[in-house]
Amino acid sequence: MTVDLITLFALGGVGLLAGFVDAIAGGGGLIALPALLSAGVPPIAAFGTNKVQSVIGTGMAALTYWRCGYVSLRDLLPAIAATAIGAFMGALTVKSLDTSLLSYAVPVALICIALYFTFAPKLTDADSHARLQFAVWVPVMGFAIGFYDGIFGPGTGSFLTMGFVTLFGLGLTRAAGNTKFLNLTSNLGALALFIPSGDVIWPIAFAMAIGQLVGGYLGAITGIRFGAKLIRPMVVIISIILALRLLVFR
Repeated sequence: MTVDLITLFALGGVGLLAGFVDAIAGGGGLIALPALLSAGVPPIAAFGTNKVQSVIGTGMAALTYWRCGYVSLRDLLPAIAATAIGAFMGALTVKSLDTSLLSYAVPVALICIALYFTFAPKLTDADSHARLQFAVWVPVMGFAIGFYDGIFGPGTGSFLTMGFVTLFGLGLTRAAGNTKFLNLTSNLGALALFIPSGDVIWPIAFAMAIGQLVGGYLGAITGIRFGAKLIRPMVVIISIILALRLLVFR
């Protein structure tokens, strides 16, 4: 596929915006994927190309949260490994599964997340009481949501953030940072299949990746700066938009 410079510059700008939003609340694909399809990229190639550019922005955001002290990599390593395995297995099995049920179940789950983040009290940056042991159950969550991301994908960031807050008692900013690492891992697991299959348009991926580097960094810094008072409404908005997209635009 031949792409002109103007389109590449425009998609680079899209990558910046997608990276900024994704670093705070997830859902950057809501911006990137429609832009890729509008540029004439075939659907499968759009999905693979989106994964590449998203990895760059998510990686930058994850690094920024970690450098600012919001993520303990030592504690998260088992979950990272489990998420990678889950995402790869999900991508392997997607062709043999009927995912039509997910297109109805996932929007309901996302609306529930939006309602929880809207009305639940004490959703702040302060850690709270963990309902499950982090070391044992975060890898289980990572595997399950990684598997889902390999099969379907929309709402992965919202589900991870919800899990870190409600099950493991993390404050919203720490939850966002940990989410970035597991989301990065699940994207890499899927790319292990997309890249060898040739489903990536590299000039577009590189152009959007440059924008993602800037957007991911700025989004992470903004999320850290404003904390729960920004992350909470952003999660609500992204969850609702994702649910509507899945229900209305099939």
